[in-house]
Amino acid sequence: MVKMYYDKDIDYTSLQEKIIAIIGYGSQGRAQANNMRDSGLHVVLGLRPQGQSWQLAKKDGFTPLSIAEAAQQGQILHILIPDTVQPLVYEKYLAPNLSEGKTISFAHGFNIHFRTITPPPNVDVVMVAPKAPGLSLREMYVKQFGVPALIAVQQDYSGCAKQTVLAMAKGLGCTKAGVIETTFRDETESDLIGEQVVLVGGIMELIRNGYEVLVELGYPPELAYFEACNESKLIIDQIYRSGVLGMLKAVSDTAKYGGLSVGPKIIDSHVRANMLAAAEHVRDGSFAREWLDEDAQGRPNMTKQLDAWMNHPLELIGNKIRKLSGLKQ
Repeated sequence: MVKMYYDKDIDYTSLQEKIIAIIGYGSQGRAQANNMRDSGLHVVLGLRPQGQSWQLAKKDGFTPLSIAEAAQQGQILHILIPDTVQPLVYEKYLAPNLSEGKTISFAHGFNIHFRTITPPPNVDVVMVAPKAPGLSLREMYVKQFGVPALIAVQQDYSGCAKQTVLAMAKGLGCTKAGVIETTFRDETESDLIGEQVVLVGGIMELIRNGYEVLVELGYPPELAYFEACNESKLIIDQIYRSGVLGMLKAVSDTAKYGGLSVGPKIIDSHVRANMLAAAEHVRDGSFAREWLDEDAQGRPNMTKQLDAWMNHPLELIGNKIRKLSGLKQ
């Protein structure tokens, strides 16, 4: 059984004496910077001068610095920029300012686990990974609660790395919900596998195929959209609140029996085998190499797939329905 850490378990007095340089001000960067600042921590931002994030940070009351300046000032360098650009930014701006005893921190273990970034041995290397999008992280903090998070220590030069990362998690508000200790390897691999086979890829393809089958059988596209896509949120919300059994108790007996008897015939051993193959593709490093190569080439395959989704009938009818429902302006 994993150990959970909560507010009462953590003292972050020592963290209040340190400067945390947050690199990046996207969804996670903005949420984490504001949460930490509101928790009384000393945050500086390292951004590209005069970019869109620079102006947003100024609007939010920060005085942003260049990445190199922030890295020079910070005792903790907390990297919240996309995985694919992290190695270049690290080599150019962070590594020259990563002096002995500093901490380099990540929100996802990709570049450390796949060794595209290799910090020197005389620094701490940690990770705090909130398990929610940035908007939700900030929203729950404002409500005086938090979202769960994972923490990990890859390198403990100071002997205090775990104390530091737990304090960071507390500053984010995550220890109100609970924080689990893991490893860079487990966080990275489980995150990638989960995104591909369930959370992004799996759900997208299940909805798309369900929609296409209903339309192919002659049902109106609007009806197919509600059945395959719109109601998915309601079911996921039920599972989130009450678990699978709670969801089954909430639906009709007909839906319950149909789901229990037919579901395993759809998501069967063949699908499970595909999931295991996808997992191995992650675990052996093949996916990381493929993705980095795709990014280096300008993302041609990803762009082609996004274009296909943009023009898919599911999205076209969905845009229409969301607009009519007041969900899209």
